[in-house]
Amino acid sequence: MPSLIKLHQVTKSYRVGETILTALNGIHFQLQRGEMTAIMGPSGSGKSTLMNIIGFLDRCTTGDYFFLGQNVSQLSEQKLADIRNQKIGFVFQSFFLLPRATALQNVLLPLFYRGIARIEATTLAMNMLERVHIAHVAHHYPNQLSGGQQQRVAIARALVGNPDIILADEPTGALDSQTGNDIMTLLTELNNKEKRSIVIITHDKNISHRCQRVVMINDGRLLNG
Repeated sequence: MPSLIKLHQVTKSYRVGETILTALNGIHFQLQRGEMTAIMGPSGSGKSTLMNIIGFLDRCTTGDYFFLGQNVSQLSEQKLADIRNQKIGFVFQSFFLLPRATALQNVLLPLFYRGIARIEATTLAMNMLERVHIAHVAHHYPNQLSGGQQQRVAIARALVGNPDIILADEPTGALDSQTGNDIMTLLTELNNKEKRSIVIITHDKNISHRCQRVVMINDGRLLNG
């Protein structure tokens, strides 16, 4: 079985005026199904750039990216968007919930993009809210929820389409330590019990210690793989 994700000699560069800035330099990285991996590094190390490439939010400048055995490096933006919608769930530090939509409506959003009928989508979304233990706030708006509840909504939204991988960028960064621990417990349970493949971008050693594998990045280079 091919790796879920395989990056081979991936670089990412940006032009700023007359200067070329290299954010990633010769990255080799693989993720197998069911792995929970932390990518750690200081600010500016390239870890968020790496996540953006893994999640099809950005393209590598050179190198090859294989997703489920397919080289996706040269696919069109539309095809990448289709894969992103079908195969990847995102969880961000700032939650990124729609403020004028209820918790339920936020979780429904990716299902609407897939064209799933409202009745079926609503059932799936409610089941997912129940799975992350916040079905009782389904009709609350984000400003009526605690930070931990908002992040659980974001995790439900990431999971509702049954993605192949969850990408979490500093998922506890906006939370107090106890709430952050609760969110990490939820992610760990999803990995252990449901074999969800999860990549967590973090600078927090307490988070990385709860992952099966830790990959260090600095100055755009992986220090281990």
